[in-house]
Amino acid sequence: MTTPIADEITRKLTAALQPTQLAVINDSHQHLGHSGHDGTGESHFTIEIESPAFVGVSRIMRQRMVNAALGDIPGQRVHALAIRARAPGE
Repeated sequence: MTTPIADEITRKLTAALQPTQLAVINDSHQHLGHSGHDGTGESHFTIEIESPAFVGVSRIMRQRMVNAALGDIPGQRVHALAIRARAPGE
């Protein structure tokens, strides 16, 4: 089952980075009662993304590319994102 924010994350990353693989995993249930859990069920996500856009790009720059593609979602609408970004073949 997906959620509105997970669907939006998927749309934005697909448009910006044309991933060959993408998984948006809602981890919010694992953070009940923790800081940043806002009760919406959409506060913590893991993103696993593979994209040719990451070829020759450092891990830090990959994270920045993902965050830039997501706009106001990280830090404003979602408390925490774990990002696993790789190029094809890695």
